[in-house]
Amino acid sequence: MPDDALTVNGRVRIPRGELVVRATRAGGPGGQHVNTSSTRVEVVWNVDRSEAIDADERARLRARLGSRIDSDGDLRVVSAESRSQRRNRDHAEARLAEMVRGALVIPKRRRATKPTRSSVESRLDDKRRRSETKRGRGRRPADD
Repeated sequence: MPDDALTVNGRVRIPRGELVVRATRAGGPGGQHVNTSSTRVEVVWNVDRSEAIDADERARLRARLGSRIDSDGDLRVVSAESRSQRRNRDHAEARLAEMVRGALVIPKRRRATKPTRSSVESRLDDKRRRSETKRGRGRRPADD
């Protein structure tokens, strides 16, 4: 392996020693090949015991990926898209990095703004027009 860590972003790099990789037989079509080769790859990373992230990042991961993290603190990613174990491992690691990268992003706070006068007037004009349209749909009194 050319690198000893899985790069998530500029600050977070997960040491490969923290990743548990298992290869199993994949299901689905593939004939005899699928019955004899272990190409399905499962990559497991323990969020709770990792030294790659600090306490704030750990809490953010738990909050955002809580449904994907089991009770032991393991985040599990599986790939069985390719017939190659190496490609499935690379794909699973890339998905893990992408998942963690997305969960670590701190969203910008929304700054409340006031609608412009023209947008308020436009909205009220539309409401008036719509009201007129609906009022015109009612029963008309009979002319005597």
